[in-house]
Amino acid sequence: MRRSYKFQLRPTARQAVALAACLEEHRTLYNAALEHRRSAYRKAGVNVRYGDQSADLKHIRADDPDGHGRWSFSSQQATLRRLDKAFKAFFARVKAGRAPGFPRFKGRGWFDTVEWPKDGDGCRWDSQPEHPAATFVRLQGIGHVRVHQHRRVPGIVKTISVKREGARWFVVLSCDEVPAQALPATGAVAGIDLGVASLATTSDGDHIENQRHLATCAGRLAAAQRELSRKKRGSKRRRKAVARVAVLHARVRRQRLDSAHKAALALVRGYDVIVHEALNVAGMTRRAAPKPDGEGGYLPNGQSAKSGLNKSILDAGWSAFLTILSHKAESAGRHLIAVNPANTSRTCSRCGHCAKENRVAQAAFRCTACGFSTHADVNAATNILRAGLALRDAAQAA
Repeated sequence: MRRSYKFQLRPTARQAVALAACLEEHRTLYNAALEHRRSAYRKAGVNVRYGDQSADLKHIRADDPDGHGRWSFSSQQATLRRLDKAFKAFFARVKAGRAPGFPRFKGRGWFDTVEWPKDGDGCRWDSQPEHPAATFVRLQGIGHVRVHQHRRVPGIVKTISVKREGARWFVVLSCDEVPAQALPATGAVAGIDLGVASLATTSDGDHIENQRHLATCAGRLAAAQRELSRKKRGSKRRRKAVARVAVLHARVRRQRLDSAHKAALALVRGYDVIVHEALNVAGMTRRAAPKPDGEGGYLPNGQSAKSGLNKSILDAGWSAFLTILSHKAESAGRHLIAVNPANTSRTCSRCGHCAKENRVAQAAFRCTACGFSTHADVNAATNILRAGLALRDAAQAA
């Protein structure tokens, strides 16, 4: 399996300056390569490819040995590939008839990662599992940076990335041949229904609490954002206010990921087969389309109410939770099944009657046909489990 491991860096003051300079040089390279492509097509109708820009990079490094020539050639090639990937995604969206989203220039706050494609080429992971405090990562132009290695790194390190999050620096290792850690079989199966009141509800009736980390931090975050709005643009105080807002957002993100990891681990340890809904979270949280009234105005479309629901869904972190659950299930040898969520909350898990009226309230379900009554989320989770087991049986019989 391929897995990524993230550790915090402990750079010295000089190394922190060098890391920031490395990031800025790669951002400049990305923007210059984007402008090169735009200008070549606009003025001469020529499509510039990655191979052309990679060949030009050799001459740029030779002409600027103390600037671009200071950093790893492989990392700069990775930055050019990043731009090439953005253009390929743009053309794919155009071909599919979706909103194109042409690649944009990267501002200072929108370029925070530099990648080295191969361990040993401009970088070196120097791990000492018996002495975690003596672990370093060597980066060309920066030196040996101390790493806070809080866990062992299995497998073979393939790529190394350095990422800036606020005032902190992290190293991300992408490893191949990571051995699976299969858990003993339990013989249990479960369907899970994702929600806002509870992060997830199992078909056994267990509820995983939704911590609502953003709502908990909303007061402090609002105060920090008000302070930011009062600061003069370009001032030193505004930069400090921006950093304070970023720290609060980063804390919420870490708390949300920590809760998702713990919830996913509990499910993987308890069940051999886990069935969940195949949710399109991006579509569910998309802004409601405006409804023209034919007189130059717009009809009510429920956007105010939907905005609150969208915020709660994003605060729950369904996408991150399902991604983490899939990774842990693969590593533990568990079977994860995604099913169509249509009508799972309206269908009676006892008699199969489907009607909108069955859902009495957010947490209450009462079948209008057979009178069966239970918690709405438990009923939905049972339907999800049944649909997943049917898919599994059909696949095994095929």
